Amino acid sequence: MTPQDPAAADETPLGTDGQPLADRGANRSQLGRTQNFVEYVTSGWGPRTSAPVERAAVADFTAARRSALSAHFPGARLVVPAGTFKVRSNDTDYRFRPHAAFVHLTGLGMEQEPDAVLVLHPVEDGTGDDGSAHTAVLYMSPMAGRDTPEFFSDARYGEFWVGARPTLEDVATSTGIRTAHLDDLRDALAKDVGTGGVELLVVRESDPTVEAVVEEIRATEEAGERDDRLAEALSELRLVKDAYEVEQMREAVTTTIDGFAKVVRALPDALAHRRGERVVEGTFLGHARQEGNYVGYETIAAAGEHATTLHWTDNDGAVRPGQLLLLDAGVEVDSLYTADVTRTLPVDGTFTDVQRRVYQAVLDAADAGFAAAVPGARFRDVHEAAMQVIAARLEEWGLLPVSAAEALLPQNQHHRRWMVHGTSHHLGIDVHDCAQARAQMYLDGVLEPGMVFTIEPGLYFKADDLLVPEEYRGIGVRIEDDVLVTADGNENLSAALPRDPDAVEAWMASLRA
Repeated sequence: MTPQDPAAADETPLGTDGQPLADRGANRSQLGRTQNFVEYVTSGWGPRTSAPVERAAVADFTAARRSALSAHFPGARLVVPAGTFKVRSNDTDYRFRPHAAFVHLTGLGMEQEPDAVLVLHPVEDGTGDDGSAHTAVLYMSPMAGRDTPEFFSDARYGEFWVGARPTLEDVATSTGIRTAHLDDLRDALAKDVGTGGVELLVVRESDPTVEAVVEEIRATEEAGERDDRLAEALSELRLVKDAYEVEQMREAVTTTIDGFAKVVRALPDALAHRRGERVVEGTFLGHARQEGNYVGYETIAAAGEHATTLHWTDNDGAVRPGQLLLLDAGVEVDSLYTADVTRTLPVDGTFTDVQRRVYQAVLDAADAGFAAAVPGARFRDVHEAAMQVIAARLEEWGLLPVSAAEALLPQNQHHRRWMVHGTSHHLGIDVHDCAQARAQMYLDGVLEPGMVFTIEPGLYFKADDLLVPEEYRGIGVRIEDDVLVTADGNENLSAALPRDPDAVEAWMASLRA
């Protein structure tokens, strides 16, 4: 379960020179590894110094989340891996991001903590954490000693290469969760598992090594459905955000709005570059890395016709005068909560008449969605409210082959030709949060205070769409805001970013002044 020193590997197949092929990718970390070097590099180090570690503000909230999960699975052992590195190219990895369920239950964000595994061990009723049916233990690889090969030779985990891991004690203090060495994981998972014993459940598709160990221990194919129920429960646990999560969402949205302002200021540079969309993308990415952890998803910086492609992330096109720029972007803050905001901006700072007409239709649809997003309504009501406006406007423009009322019938949906996506999705640690929740809890779920989701209608008229007049072709508009359901209605978390077309123009002019 622990990282293997490349020099100690004994794997096949071997290359023609006798060196295991799996070792060759690590050749850069094995240069000059003589005995004298090893003795010298592992000696002469002063004591480590580090700032005192305190209990994190999120720790009380994560304890409550674990207790809520525990109530669904009495008697079962629950295994929630952080996940591991994923190779990008040869021996270089993608930036590590822990699994959303792990983050939600531990509070460990940013790039913490690869290979770690949270386990909720079942105990006698009422004797677990805070009186729950489980005791949580976080299994992880602690900081390696400077006298170990990992310290200087392991390019993925070694302190000399990537910095020091935290100690078990430090993680226990910050998270409020008991910690243990990752080497102890297998025995801990296997305890009392068997016929009539403890049921072992795992979050799948997060860490293949951990999943394989679990499968070996339980040696039954019947657990798959219960694994699915664990995934559902973990998603549904995030449908209603607690106070800490709402605070993080506010921070993510505020930081995102600042990034949109930077993009507007960078539009002259985008206009001057052959890949102006990349200028837009890079501006926002730089802001996200400076002020947060990363972007919450690949930025969509779509100018002109590219705005009619829903997930245009190539961002390799020019930005030209007279076009609209559809910017769909979100900052992911250090806790890994992300915003998801879209504005469609006139590159010149002023909408043309037809651009404004399409924009206003989308804005009216969004406003209808907001009016429907109240406690007691169903999640799908938001989409249906927006679609009524979209269909009515398309009928008004003479684009529908039937009336709006006929188009809205379930068996027809003609209006969806120009808006094929849904109007809303839940938002949080994942940009499409709670995605494994059951339909009755998501699409048909009743809105409750604390839910956070997007409202994002759009209209997309492709340049080769022969069913619309030429003046509409090549225009794509989406307006997306992040909404918090409150006790008496809702709050637009991204309201500080102008939405009204006049306000958008005035805002852009003020930033360019």
